[in-house]
Amino acid sequence: MPHIQFTKNDLIKTPCEQDGVNFNFCAKSYNFTQKHRKTEYKIAVRNDNKDFLLTLKEKDDSLLIKADKVTRVTPVDIVKSALNAYVKAIDGNIEFSNTNNFHQRVEPEKEYLKDIEYFVNDFNPNREIQIEVGFGSGRHLIHQAIQNPDVLFIGLEIHTPSIEQMLKQVKLQNITNILAINYDARLFMEFIHSNKVGKIFVHFPVPWDKKPHRRVYSNEFINEALRVLKIGGTLELRTDSRKYFDYCTHLLTNLNKGRITIDINKDLEVSSKYEDRWKKQGKNIYDVVLNCSQEDEEKIVENNFDFEQKVNFDEIKETIETKPIVRQDYFLHLEVIYITEDNTVLIKLTFGSFNRPLSKYIMIKNGDVSYFQGNPIPTSANLKAHQELKKILTNDNS
Repeated sequence: MPHIQFTKNDLIKTPCEQDGVNFNFCAKSYNFTQKHRKTEYKIAVRNDNKDFLLTLKEKDDSLLIKADKVTRVTPVDIVKSALNAYVKAIDGNIEFSNTNNFHQRVEPEKEYLKDIEYFVNDFNPNREIQIEVGFGSGRHLIHQAIQNPDVLFIGLEIHTPSIEQMLKQVKLQNITNILAINYDARLFMEFIHSNKVGKIFVHFPVPWDKKPHRRVYSNEFINEALRVLKIGGTLELRTDSRKYFDYCTHLLTNLNKGRITIDINKDLEVSSKYEDRWKKQGKNIYDVVLNCSQEDEEKIVENNFDFEQKVNFDEIKETIETKPIVRQDYFLHLEVIYITEDNTVLIKLTFGSFNRPLSKYIMIKNGDVSYFQGNPIPTSANLKAHQELKKILTNDNS
């Protein structure tokens, strides 16, 4: 991570500008608990039309300034130039720096790699969709895309090297009907329209025998899958784990309605190298296919992260809840508070889904509250945590 260690007692006077970098405010940590005893500062920066924070804190007899992990931006050279500009603005004496190796490297265009914002705001295809959860090397996903050129395939994978490997093959083979995303499938389904998907493949998911709460399959995931599947669409599990097979069949046979088919050691047109190895070892491969037989109403995705009421921080700062608030399907944790000289308040918080927690900052200025760097992704867990946050900030105990 880029950082500079330097000596200088004076903080930057904000707002100010140095070498094209704007420093908007400097907020000091407010120790409302004993957890955070050392003073730390968050410095709001705008550089190259991007807003982010820098972290400034004591290190031995010096100061250390570095990028804030929560508000990271790309390319990293934007952060490096901001760090250099800060130290230059206060005429700091640099003891160590790793911010002078500017590469000016342009990242290659990844036409078929999308972020979750694309699926939330812009995704509206006019053809059938099929989804593969955890595509690994991409062998099965690519085979399906080649065999079904009129279908749009979405591949979900949280292992970055696997995504890169798959996208290389997409480019080499000139495949144009695959989109990839690094995101949790259990949250992703919320943003797909009802009755639009032909097939959902879940091939060889991690069994998570010791941490079953991390499994892809759950009652919630199955219900979301049935919502997005069109009539005749299928949710297809393929696994080498007998425990996972038993677990999933238990969930599927306890649905109110539905039809499942089960196969053992069924041959597919394409298989992974791991599947080939398991078959040679005599290991069983289990298939469980759920068939969708009814249409669902379109799901309305709420996207309201507004704070309707003004907040008087002085009235709540002594009683504000700092312990994690854990509910059945979401959580909220206010971690650290920072305050500027003009009483602008910055609060770091982590919230949302247990599967994919989100860290953000909120800013309270003249009583108005907003999320720094824009609103969160509107998952149901994030929205519920937002409602909890509003109660805390307005001291609403209902």
